Parts: sequence; C-alpha cells; structure tokens
Amino acid sequence: MGSPSPGLAGRWRRLFAGVLDWIIVNVVSAAFNWTSWDYVWNAQGGAWDRFPVEHTFVVGLLAFLYFWLFHAFWNGQTLGKRLFGIRVVQENGAKLGVGQAAVRQGLATVLEWLCCVGLLLDLGWILFDPRKQALHDKAARTVVVNA
Repeated sequence: MGSPSPGLAGRWRRLFAGVLDWIIVNVVSAAFNWTSWDYVWNAQGGAWDRFPVEHTFVVGLLAFLYFWLFHAFWNGQTLGKRLFGIRVVQENGAKLGVGQAAVRQGLATVLEWLCCVGLLLDLGWILFDPRKQALHDKAARTVVVNA
C-alpha cells in the first residue's frame, strides 16, 4: 500500500457529495413518511413525545436503492458525485458492476444502522487509509476517483 494515486478523489469532495446525496434522499423520503409519526411515552420527560415509527426503514430502503442504482447504472455516480466530479470504480479502474454496487451499498447500509458507531468507523476509515477507502469500499473492492 503505497501513496495514494493522483486520480483518487479528495476527502472533502467525497464528504460534500455525500451530504448532498443524503439531503436528496431525505427530501424524497419525506413525502413517504410525512404521517409516520406516532406518540410514545418518554419516561425521562414524563410526557408523550412524537417519534418517527416507520421513517428509518423507508429512508434506509430509499437510500439503498438511490445509491445502488445510481452507482450501478450511472457511471458509478450519484447526483452528488456528478456535481462534485467524482465517481466509484473497481480497484483496477474498470466500471462498477451491479453486484459490486449492491455489496458496497449493502455494507454501507448495515454499518449506518449500527447506531452511528458503524457509520463513524466506516467513514473515519477514509481519514487513515492511503487509498482513501471506506470499509464499504474495501469490502466491494472499489475506490472513488476523479471523474
């Protein structure tokens, strides 16, 4: 594992592309779960609070589909990645396959659902990895490069 190749995408562009993609996912999913709030008892506060009961599943499913389908069928790019000029490819530089995109996003989704610890570990890995790979990139054997 030597120094990163010059074609690897920068960490900041990856971050901003990801933030934009999550804003898009949340805006789209808001229409599906606008009324999915329910009241639950908050023992600490001694009152009833509104809580999103189906929101997590709907957002998770839409996010998986968004990232998987865009990466698999739109040259390894989501809307955020296209705007920031980056894309996902195989480690050898070849185009990302449908199954490979599913593995990449499947692991990312599982890590995101591990109560933030998985997400922080996954994304934090980028900071120390010489090839700027997150854990989901390592599992799928992908890298994010300049488009």
